[in-house]
Amino acid sequence: MSNTKIIPIFPLDLVLFPNQDLPLRIFEPRYKQMVDDCMVGEKEFGICLGHESATISNWQAPYDIGTIAKIIDCKDVDSTSGHLFLNVRGRRKFRVIRLIPPSLEKSENYDPFTIHGIRSVEQSHHDVGVEKKMYIQAEVEMISDIEDSVSLVDWENLVEKWKQKIKKTSGNPELTSHQLDHVLEQYYLKTETPTMEYVHSLCALASETPLDLQPILECTSMDQLLEKSAKLLESDINSE
Repeated sequence: MSNTKIIPIFPLDLVLFPNQDLPLRIFEPRYKQMVDDCMVGEKEFGICLGHESATISNWQAPYDIGTIAKIIDCKDVDSTSGHLFLNVRGRRKFRVIRLIPPSLEKSENYDPFTIHGIRSVEQSHHDVGVEKKMYIQAEVEMISDIEDSVSLVDWENLVEKWKQKIKKTSGNPELTSHQLDHVLEQYYLKTETPTMEYVHSLCALASETPLDLQPILECTSMDQLLEKSAKLLESDINSE
């Protein structure tokens, strides 16, 4: 019995972590089709960080490791535009085994933010057959969850590295620990019972680009997660 399955893929300029909530506004025809398909199925699709250089059928290709997104809520935002608003929640991580190209190749002058661009895609989709999938799909395998817990000592070590990073990158080395604790409180990151979600959120708070978070998502053990997180948090501390 195969341990893989085929899912829709939504490349985005972000990293979605397991158990993270994410609001999405859907307006491109290819992703409205994807949502329609998901709503009559398991209400799940894959979110991956979009690759900065790789493409598939001229569309932005995804990184190989992503997260299953479960649709929690779906509604129309604007009846005139037909935009959809989704609330999704990250589930398990997956690894892409193979990509399945969309039915449409991206044209050089495609602009998803114009009526002309949207209508041109809709017409092209009609020409190739409306049953064809406009979005990228992939055969994926699920990645086992990290079951180890985060110790309070390890968490406090990461928090201290974050504080040192903020002092350096902010240009204000006089920031006190109390002031930085207040920042953590604002992001609900003051805790004595840390979990992986806290580590993910702390890394997101310290990141400069979504690409900084891809190595964190790809971790498969607690030791690796702590090591990669520390590396991210130390990235500017020792630089001149």
